[in-house]
Amino acid sequence: MAKGARIEPYLRRLFGYAFSLSRDYHRAEDLVQECAVRALSAPSTPADEPAYKTWLFRILKNAFVDRLRREQTAADHLVDAGGAGDTEFWQGDERFITMLTVKIEMEKLPPPQQEILGLIDITGLSYAEAAKFLDVPVGTVMSRISRARRALLEAVASSNIHELPVKKKKGMR
Repeated sequence: MAKGARIEPYLRRLFGYAFSLSRDYHRAEDLVQECAVRALSAPSTPADEPAYKTWLFRILKNAFVDRLRREQTAADHLVDAGGAGDTEFWQGDERFITMLTVKIEMEKLPPPQQEILGLIDITGLSYAEAAKFLDVPVGTVMSRISRARRALLEAVASSNIHELPVKKKKGMR
């Protein structure tokens, strides 16, 4: 199988992970491209697919960390809402409010919690895949994702962004 064809099935998941790390659509695209270039130019690749997938995600994370080091402003990347400002209209849509609230509160979480949520809930890796990627036991991944989800739910619940109640007009049921 050609190297390009082998990486192609993972591009969407790599983009999801890149977006969860960078919080910016264009940076995520750049990270995926950089990951692909590094993977395609590697002299050797893991033979089995689970190891190959983990290897790709590790390349992407290393590319992200390299960028942070080059720019020396990690805090700017975590605070950058990336994409939240793209919607310049207000439709009162409950899903938009929910998405925005989760995005804002997720950015307030510590980077390790953001990472585990990005790997499992956004990218869709299994616990075993995330454990292999992070080089920790599956039980550690399970406890980390549990704590991260709980922290995010508590943050969203205590958020000051709430849907306004709809007032019913007289005579309406």
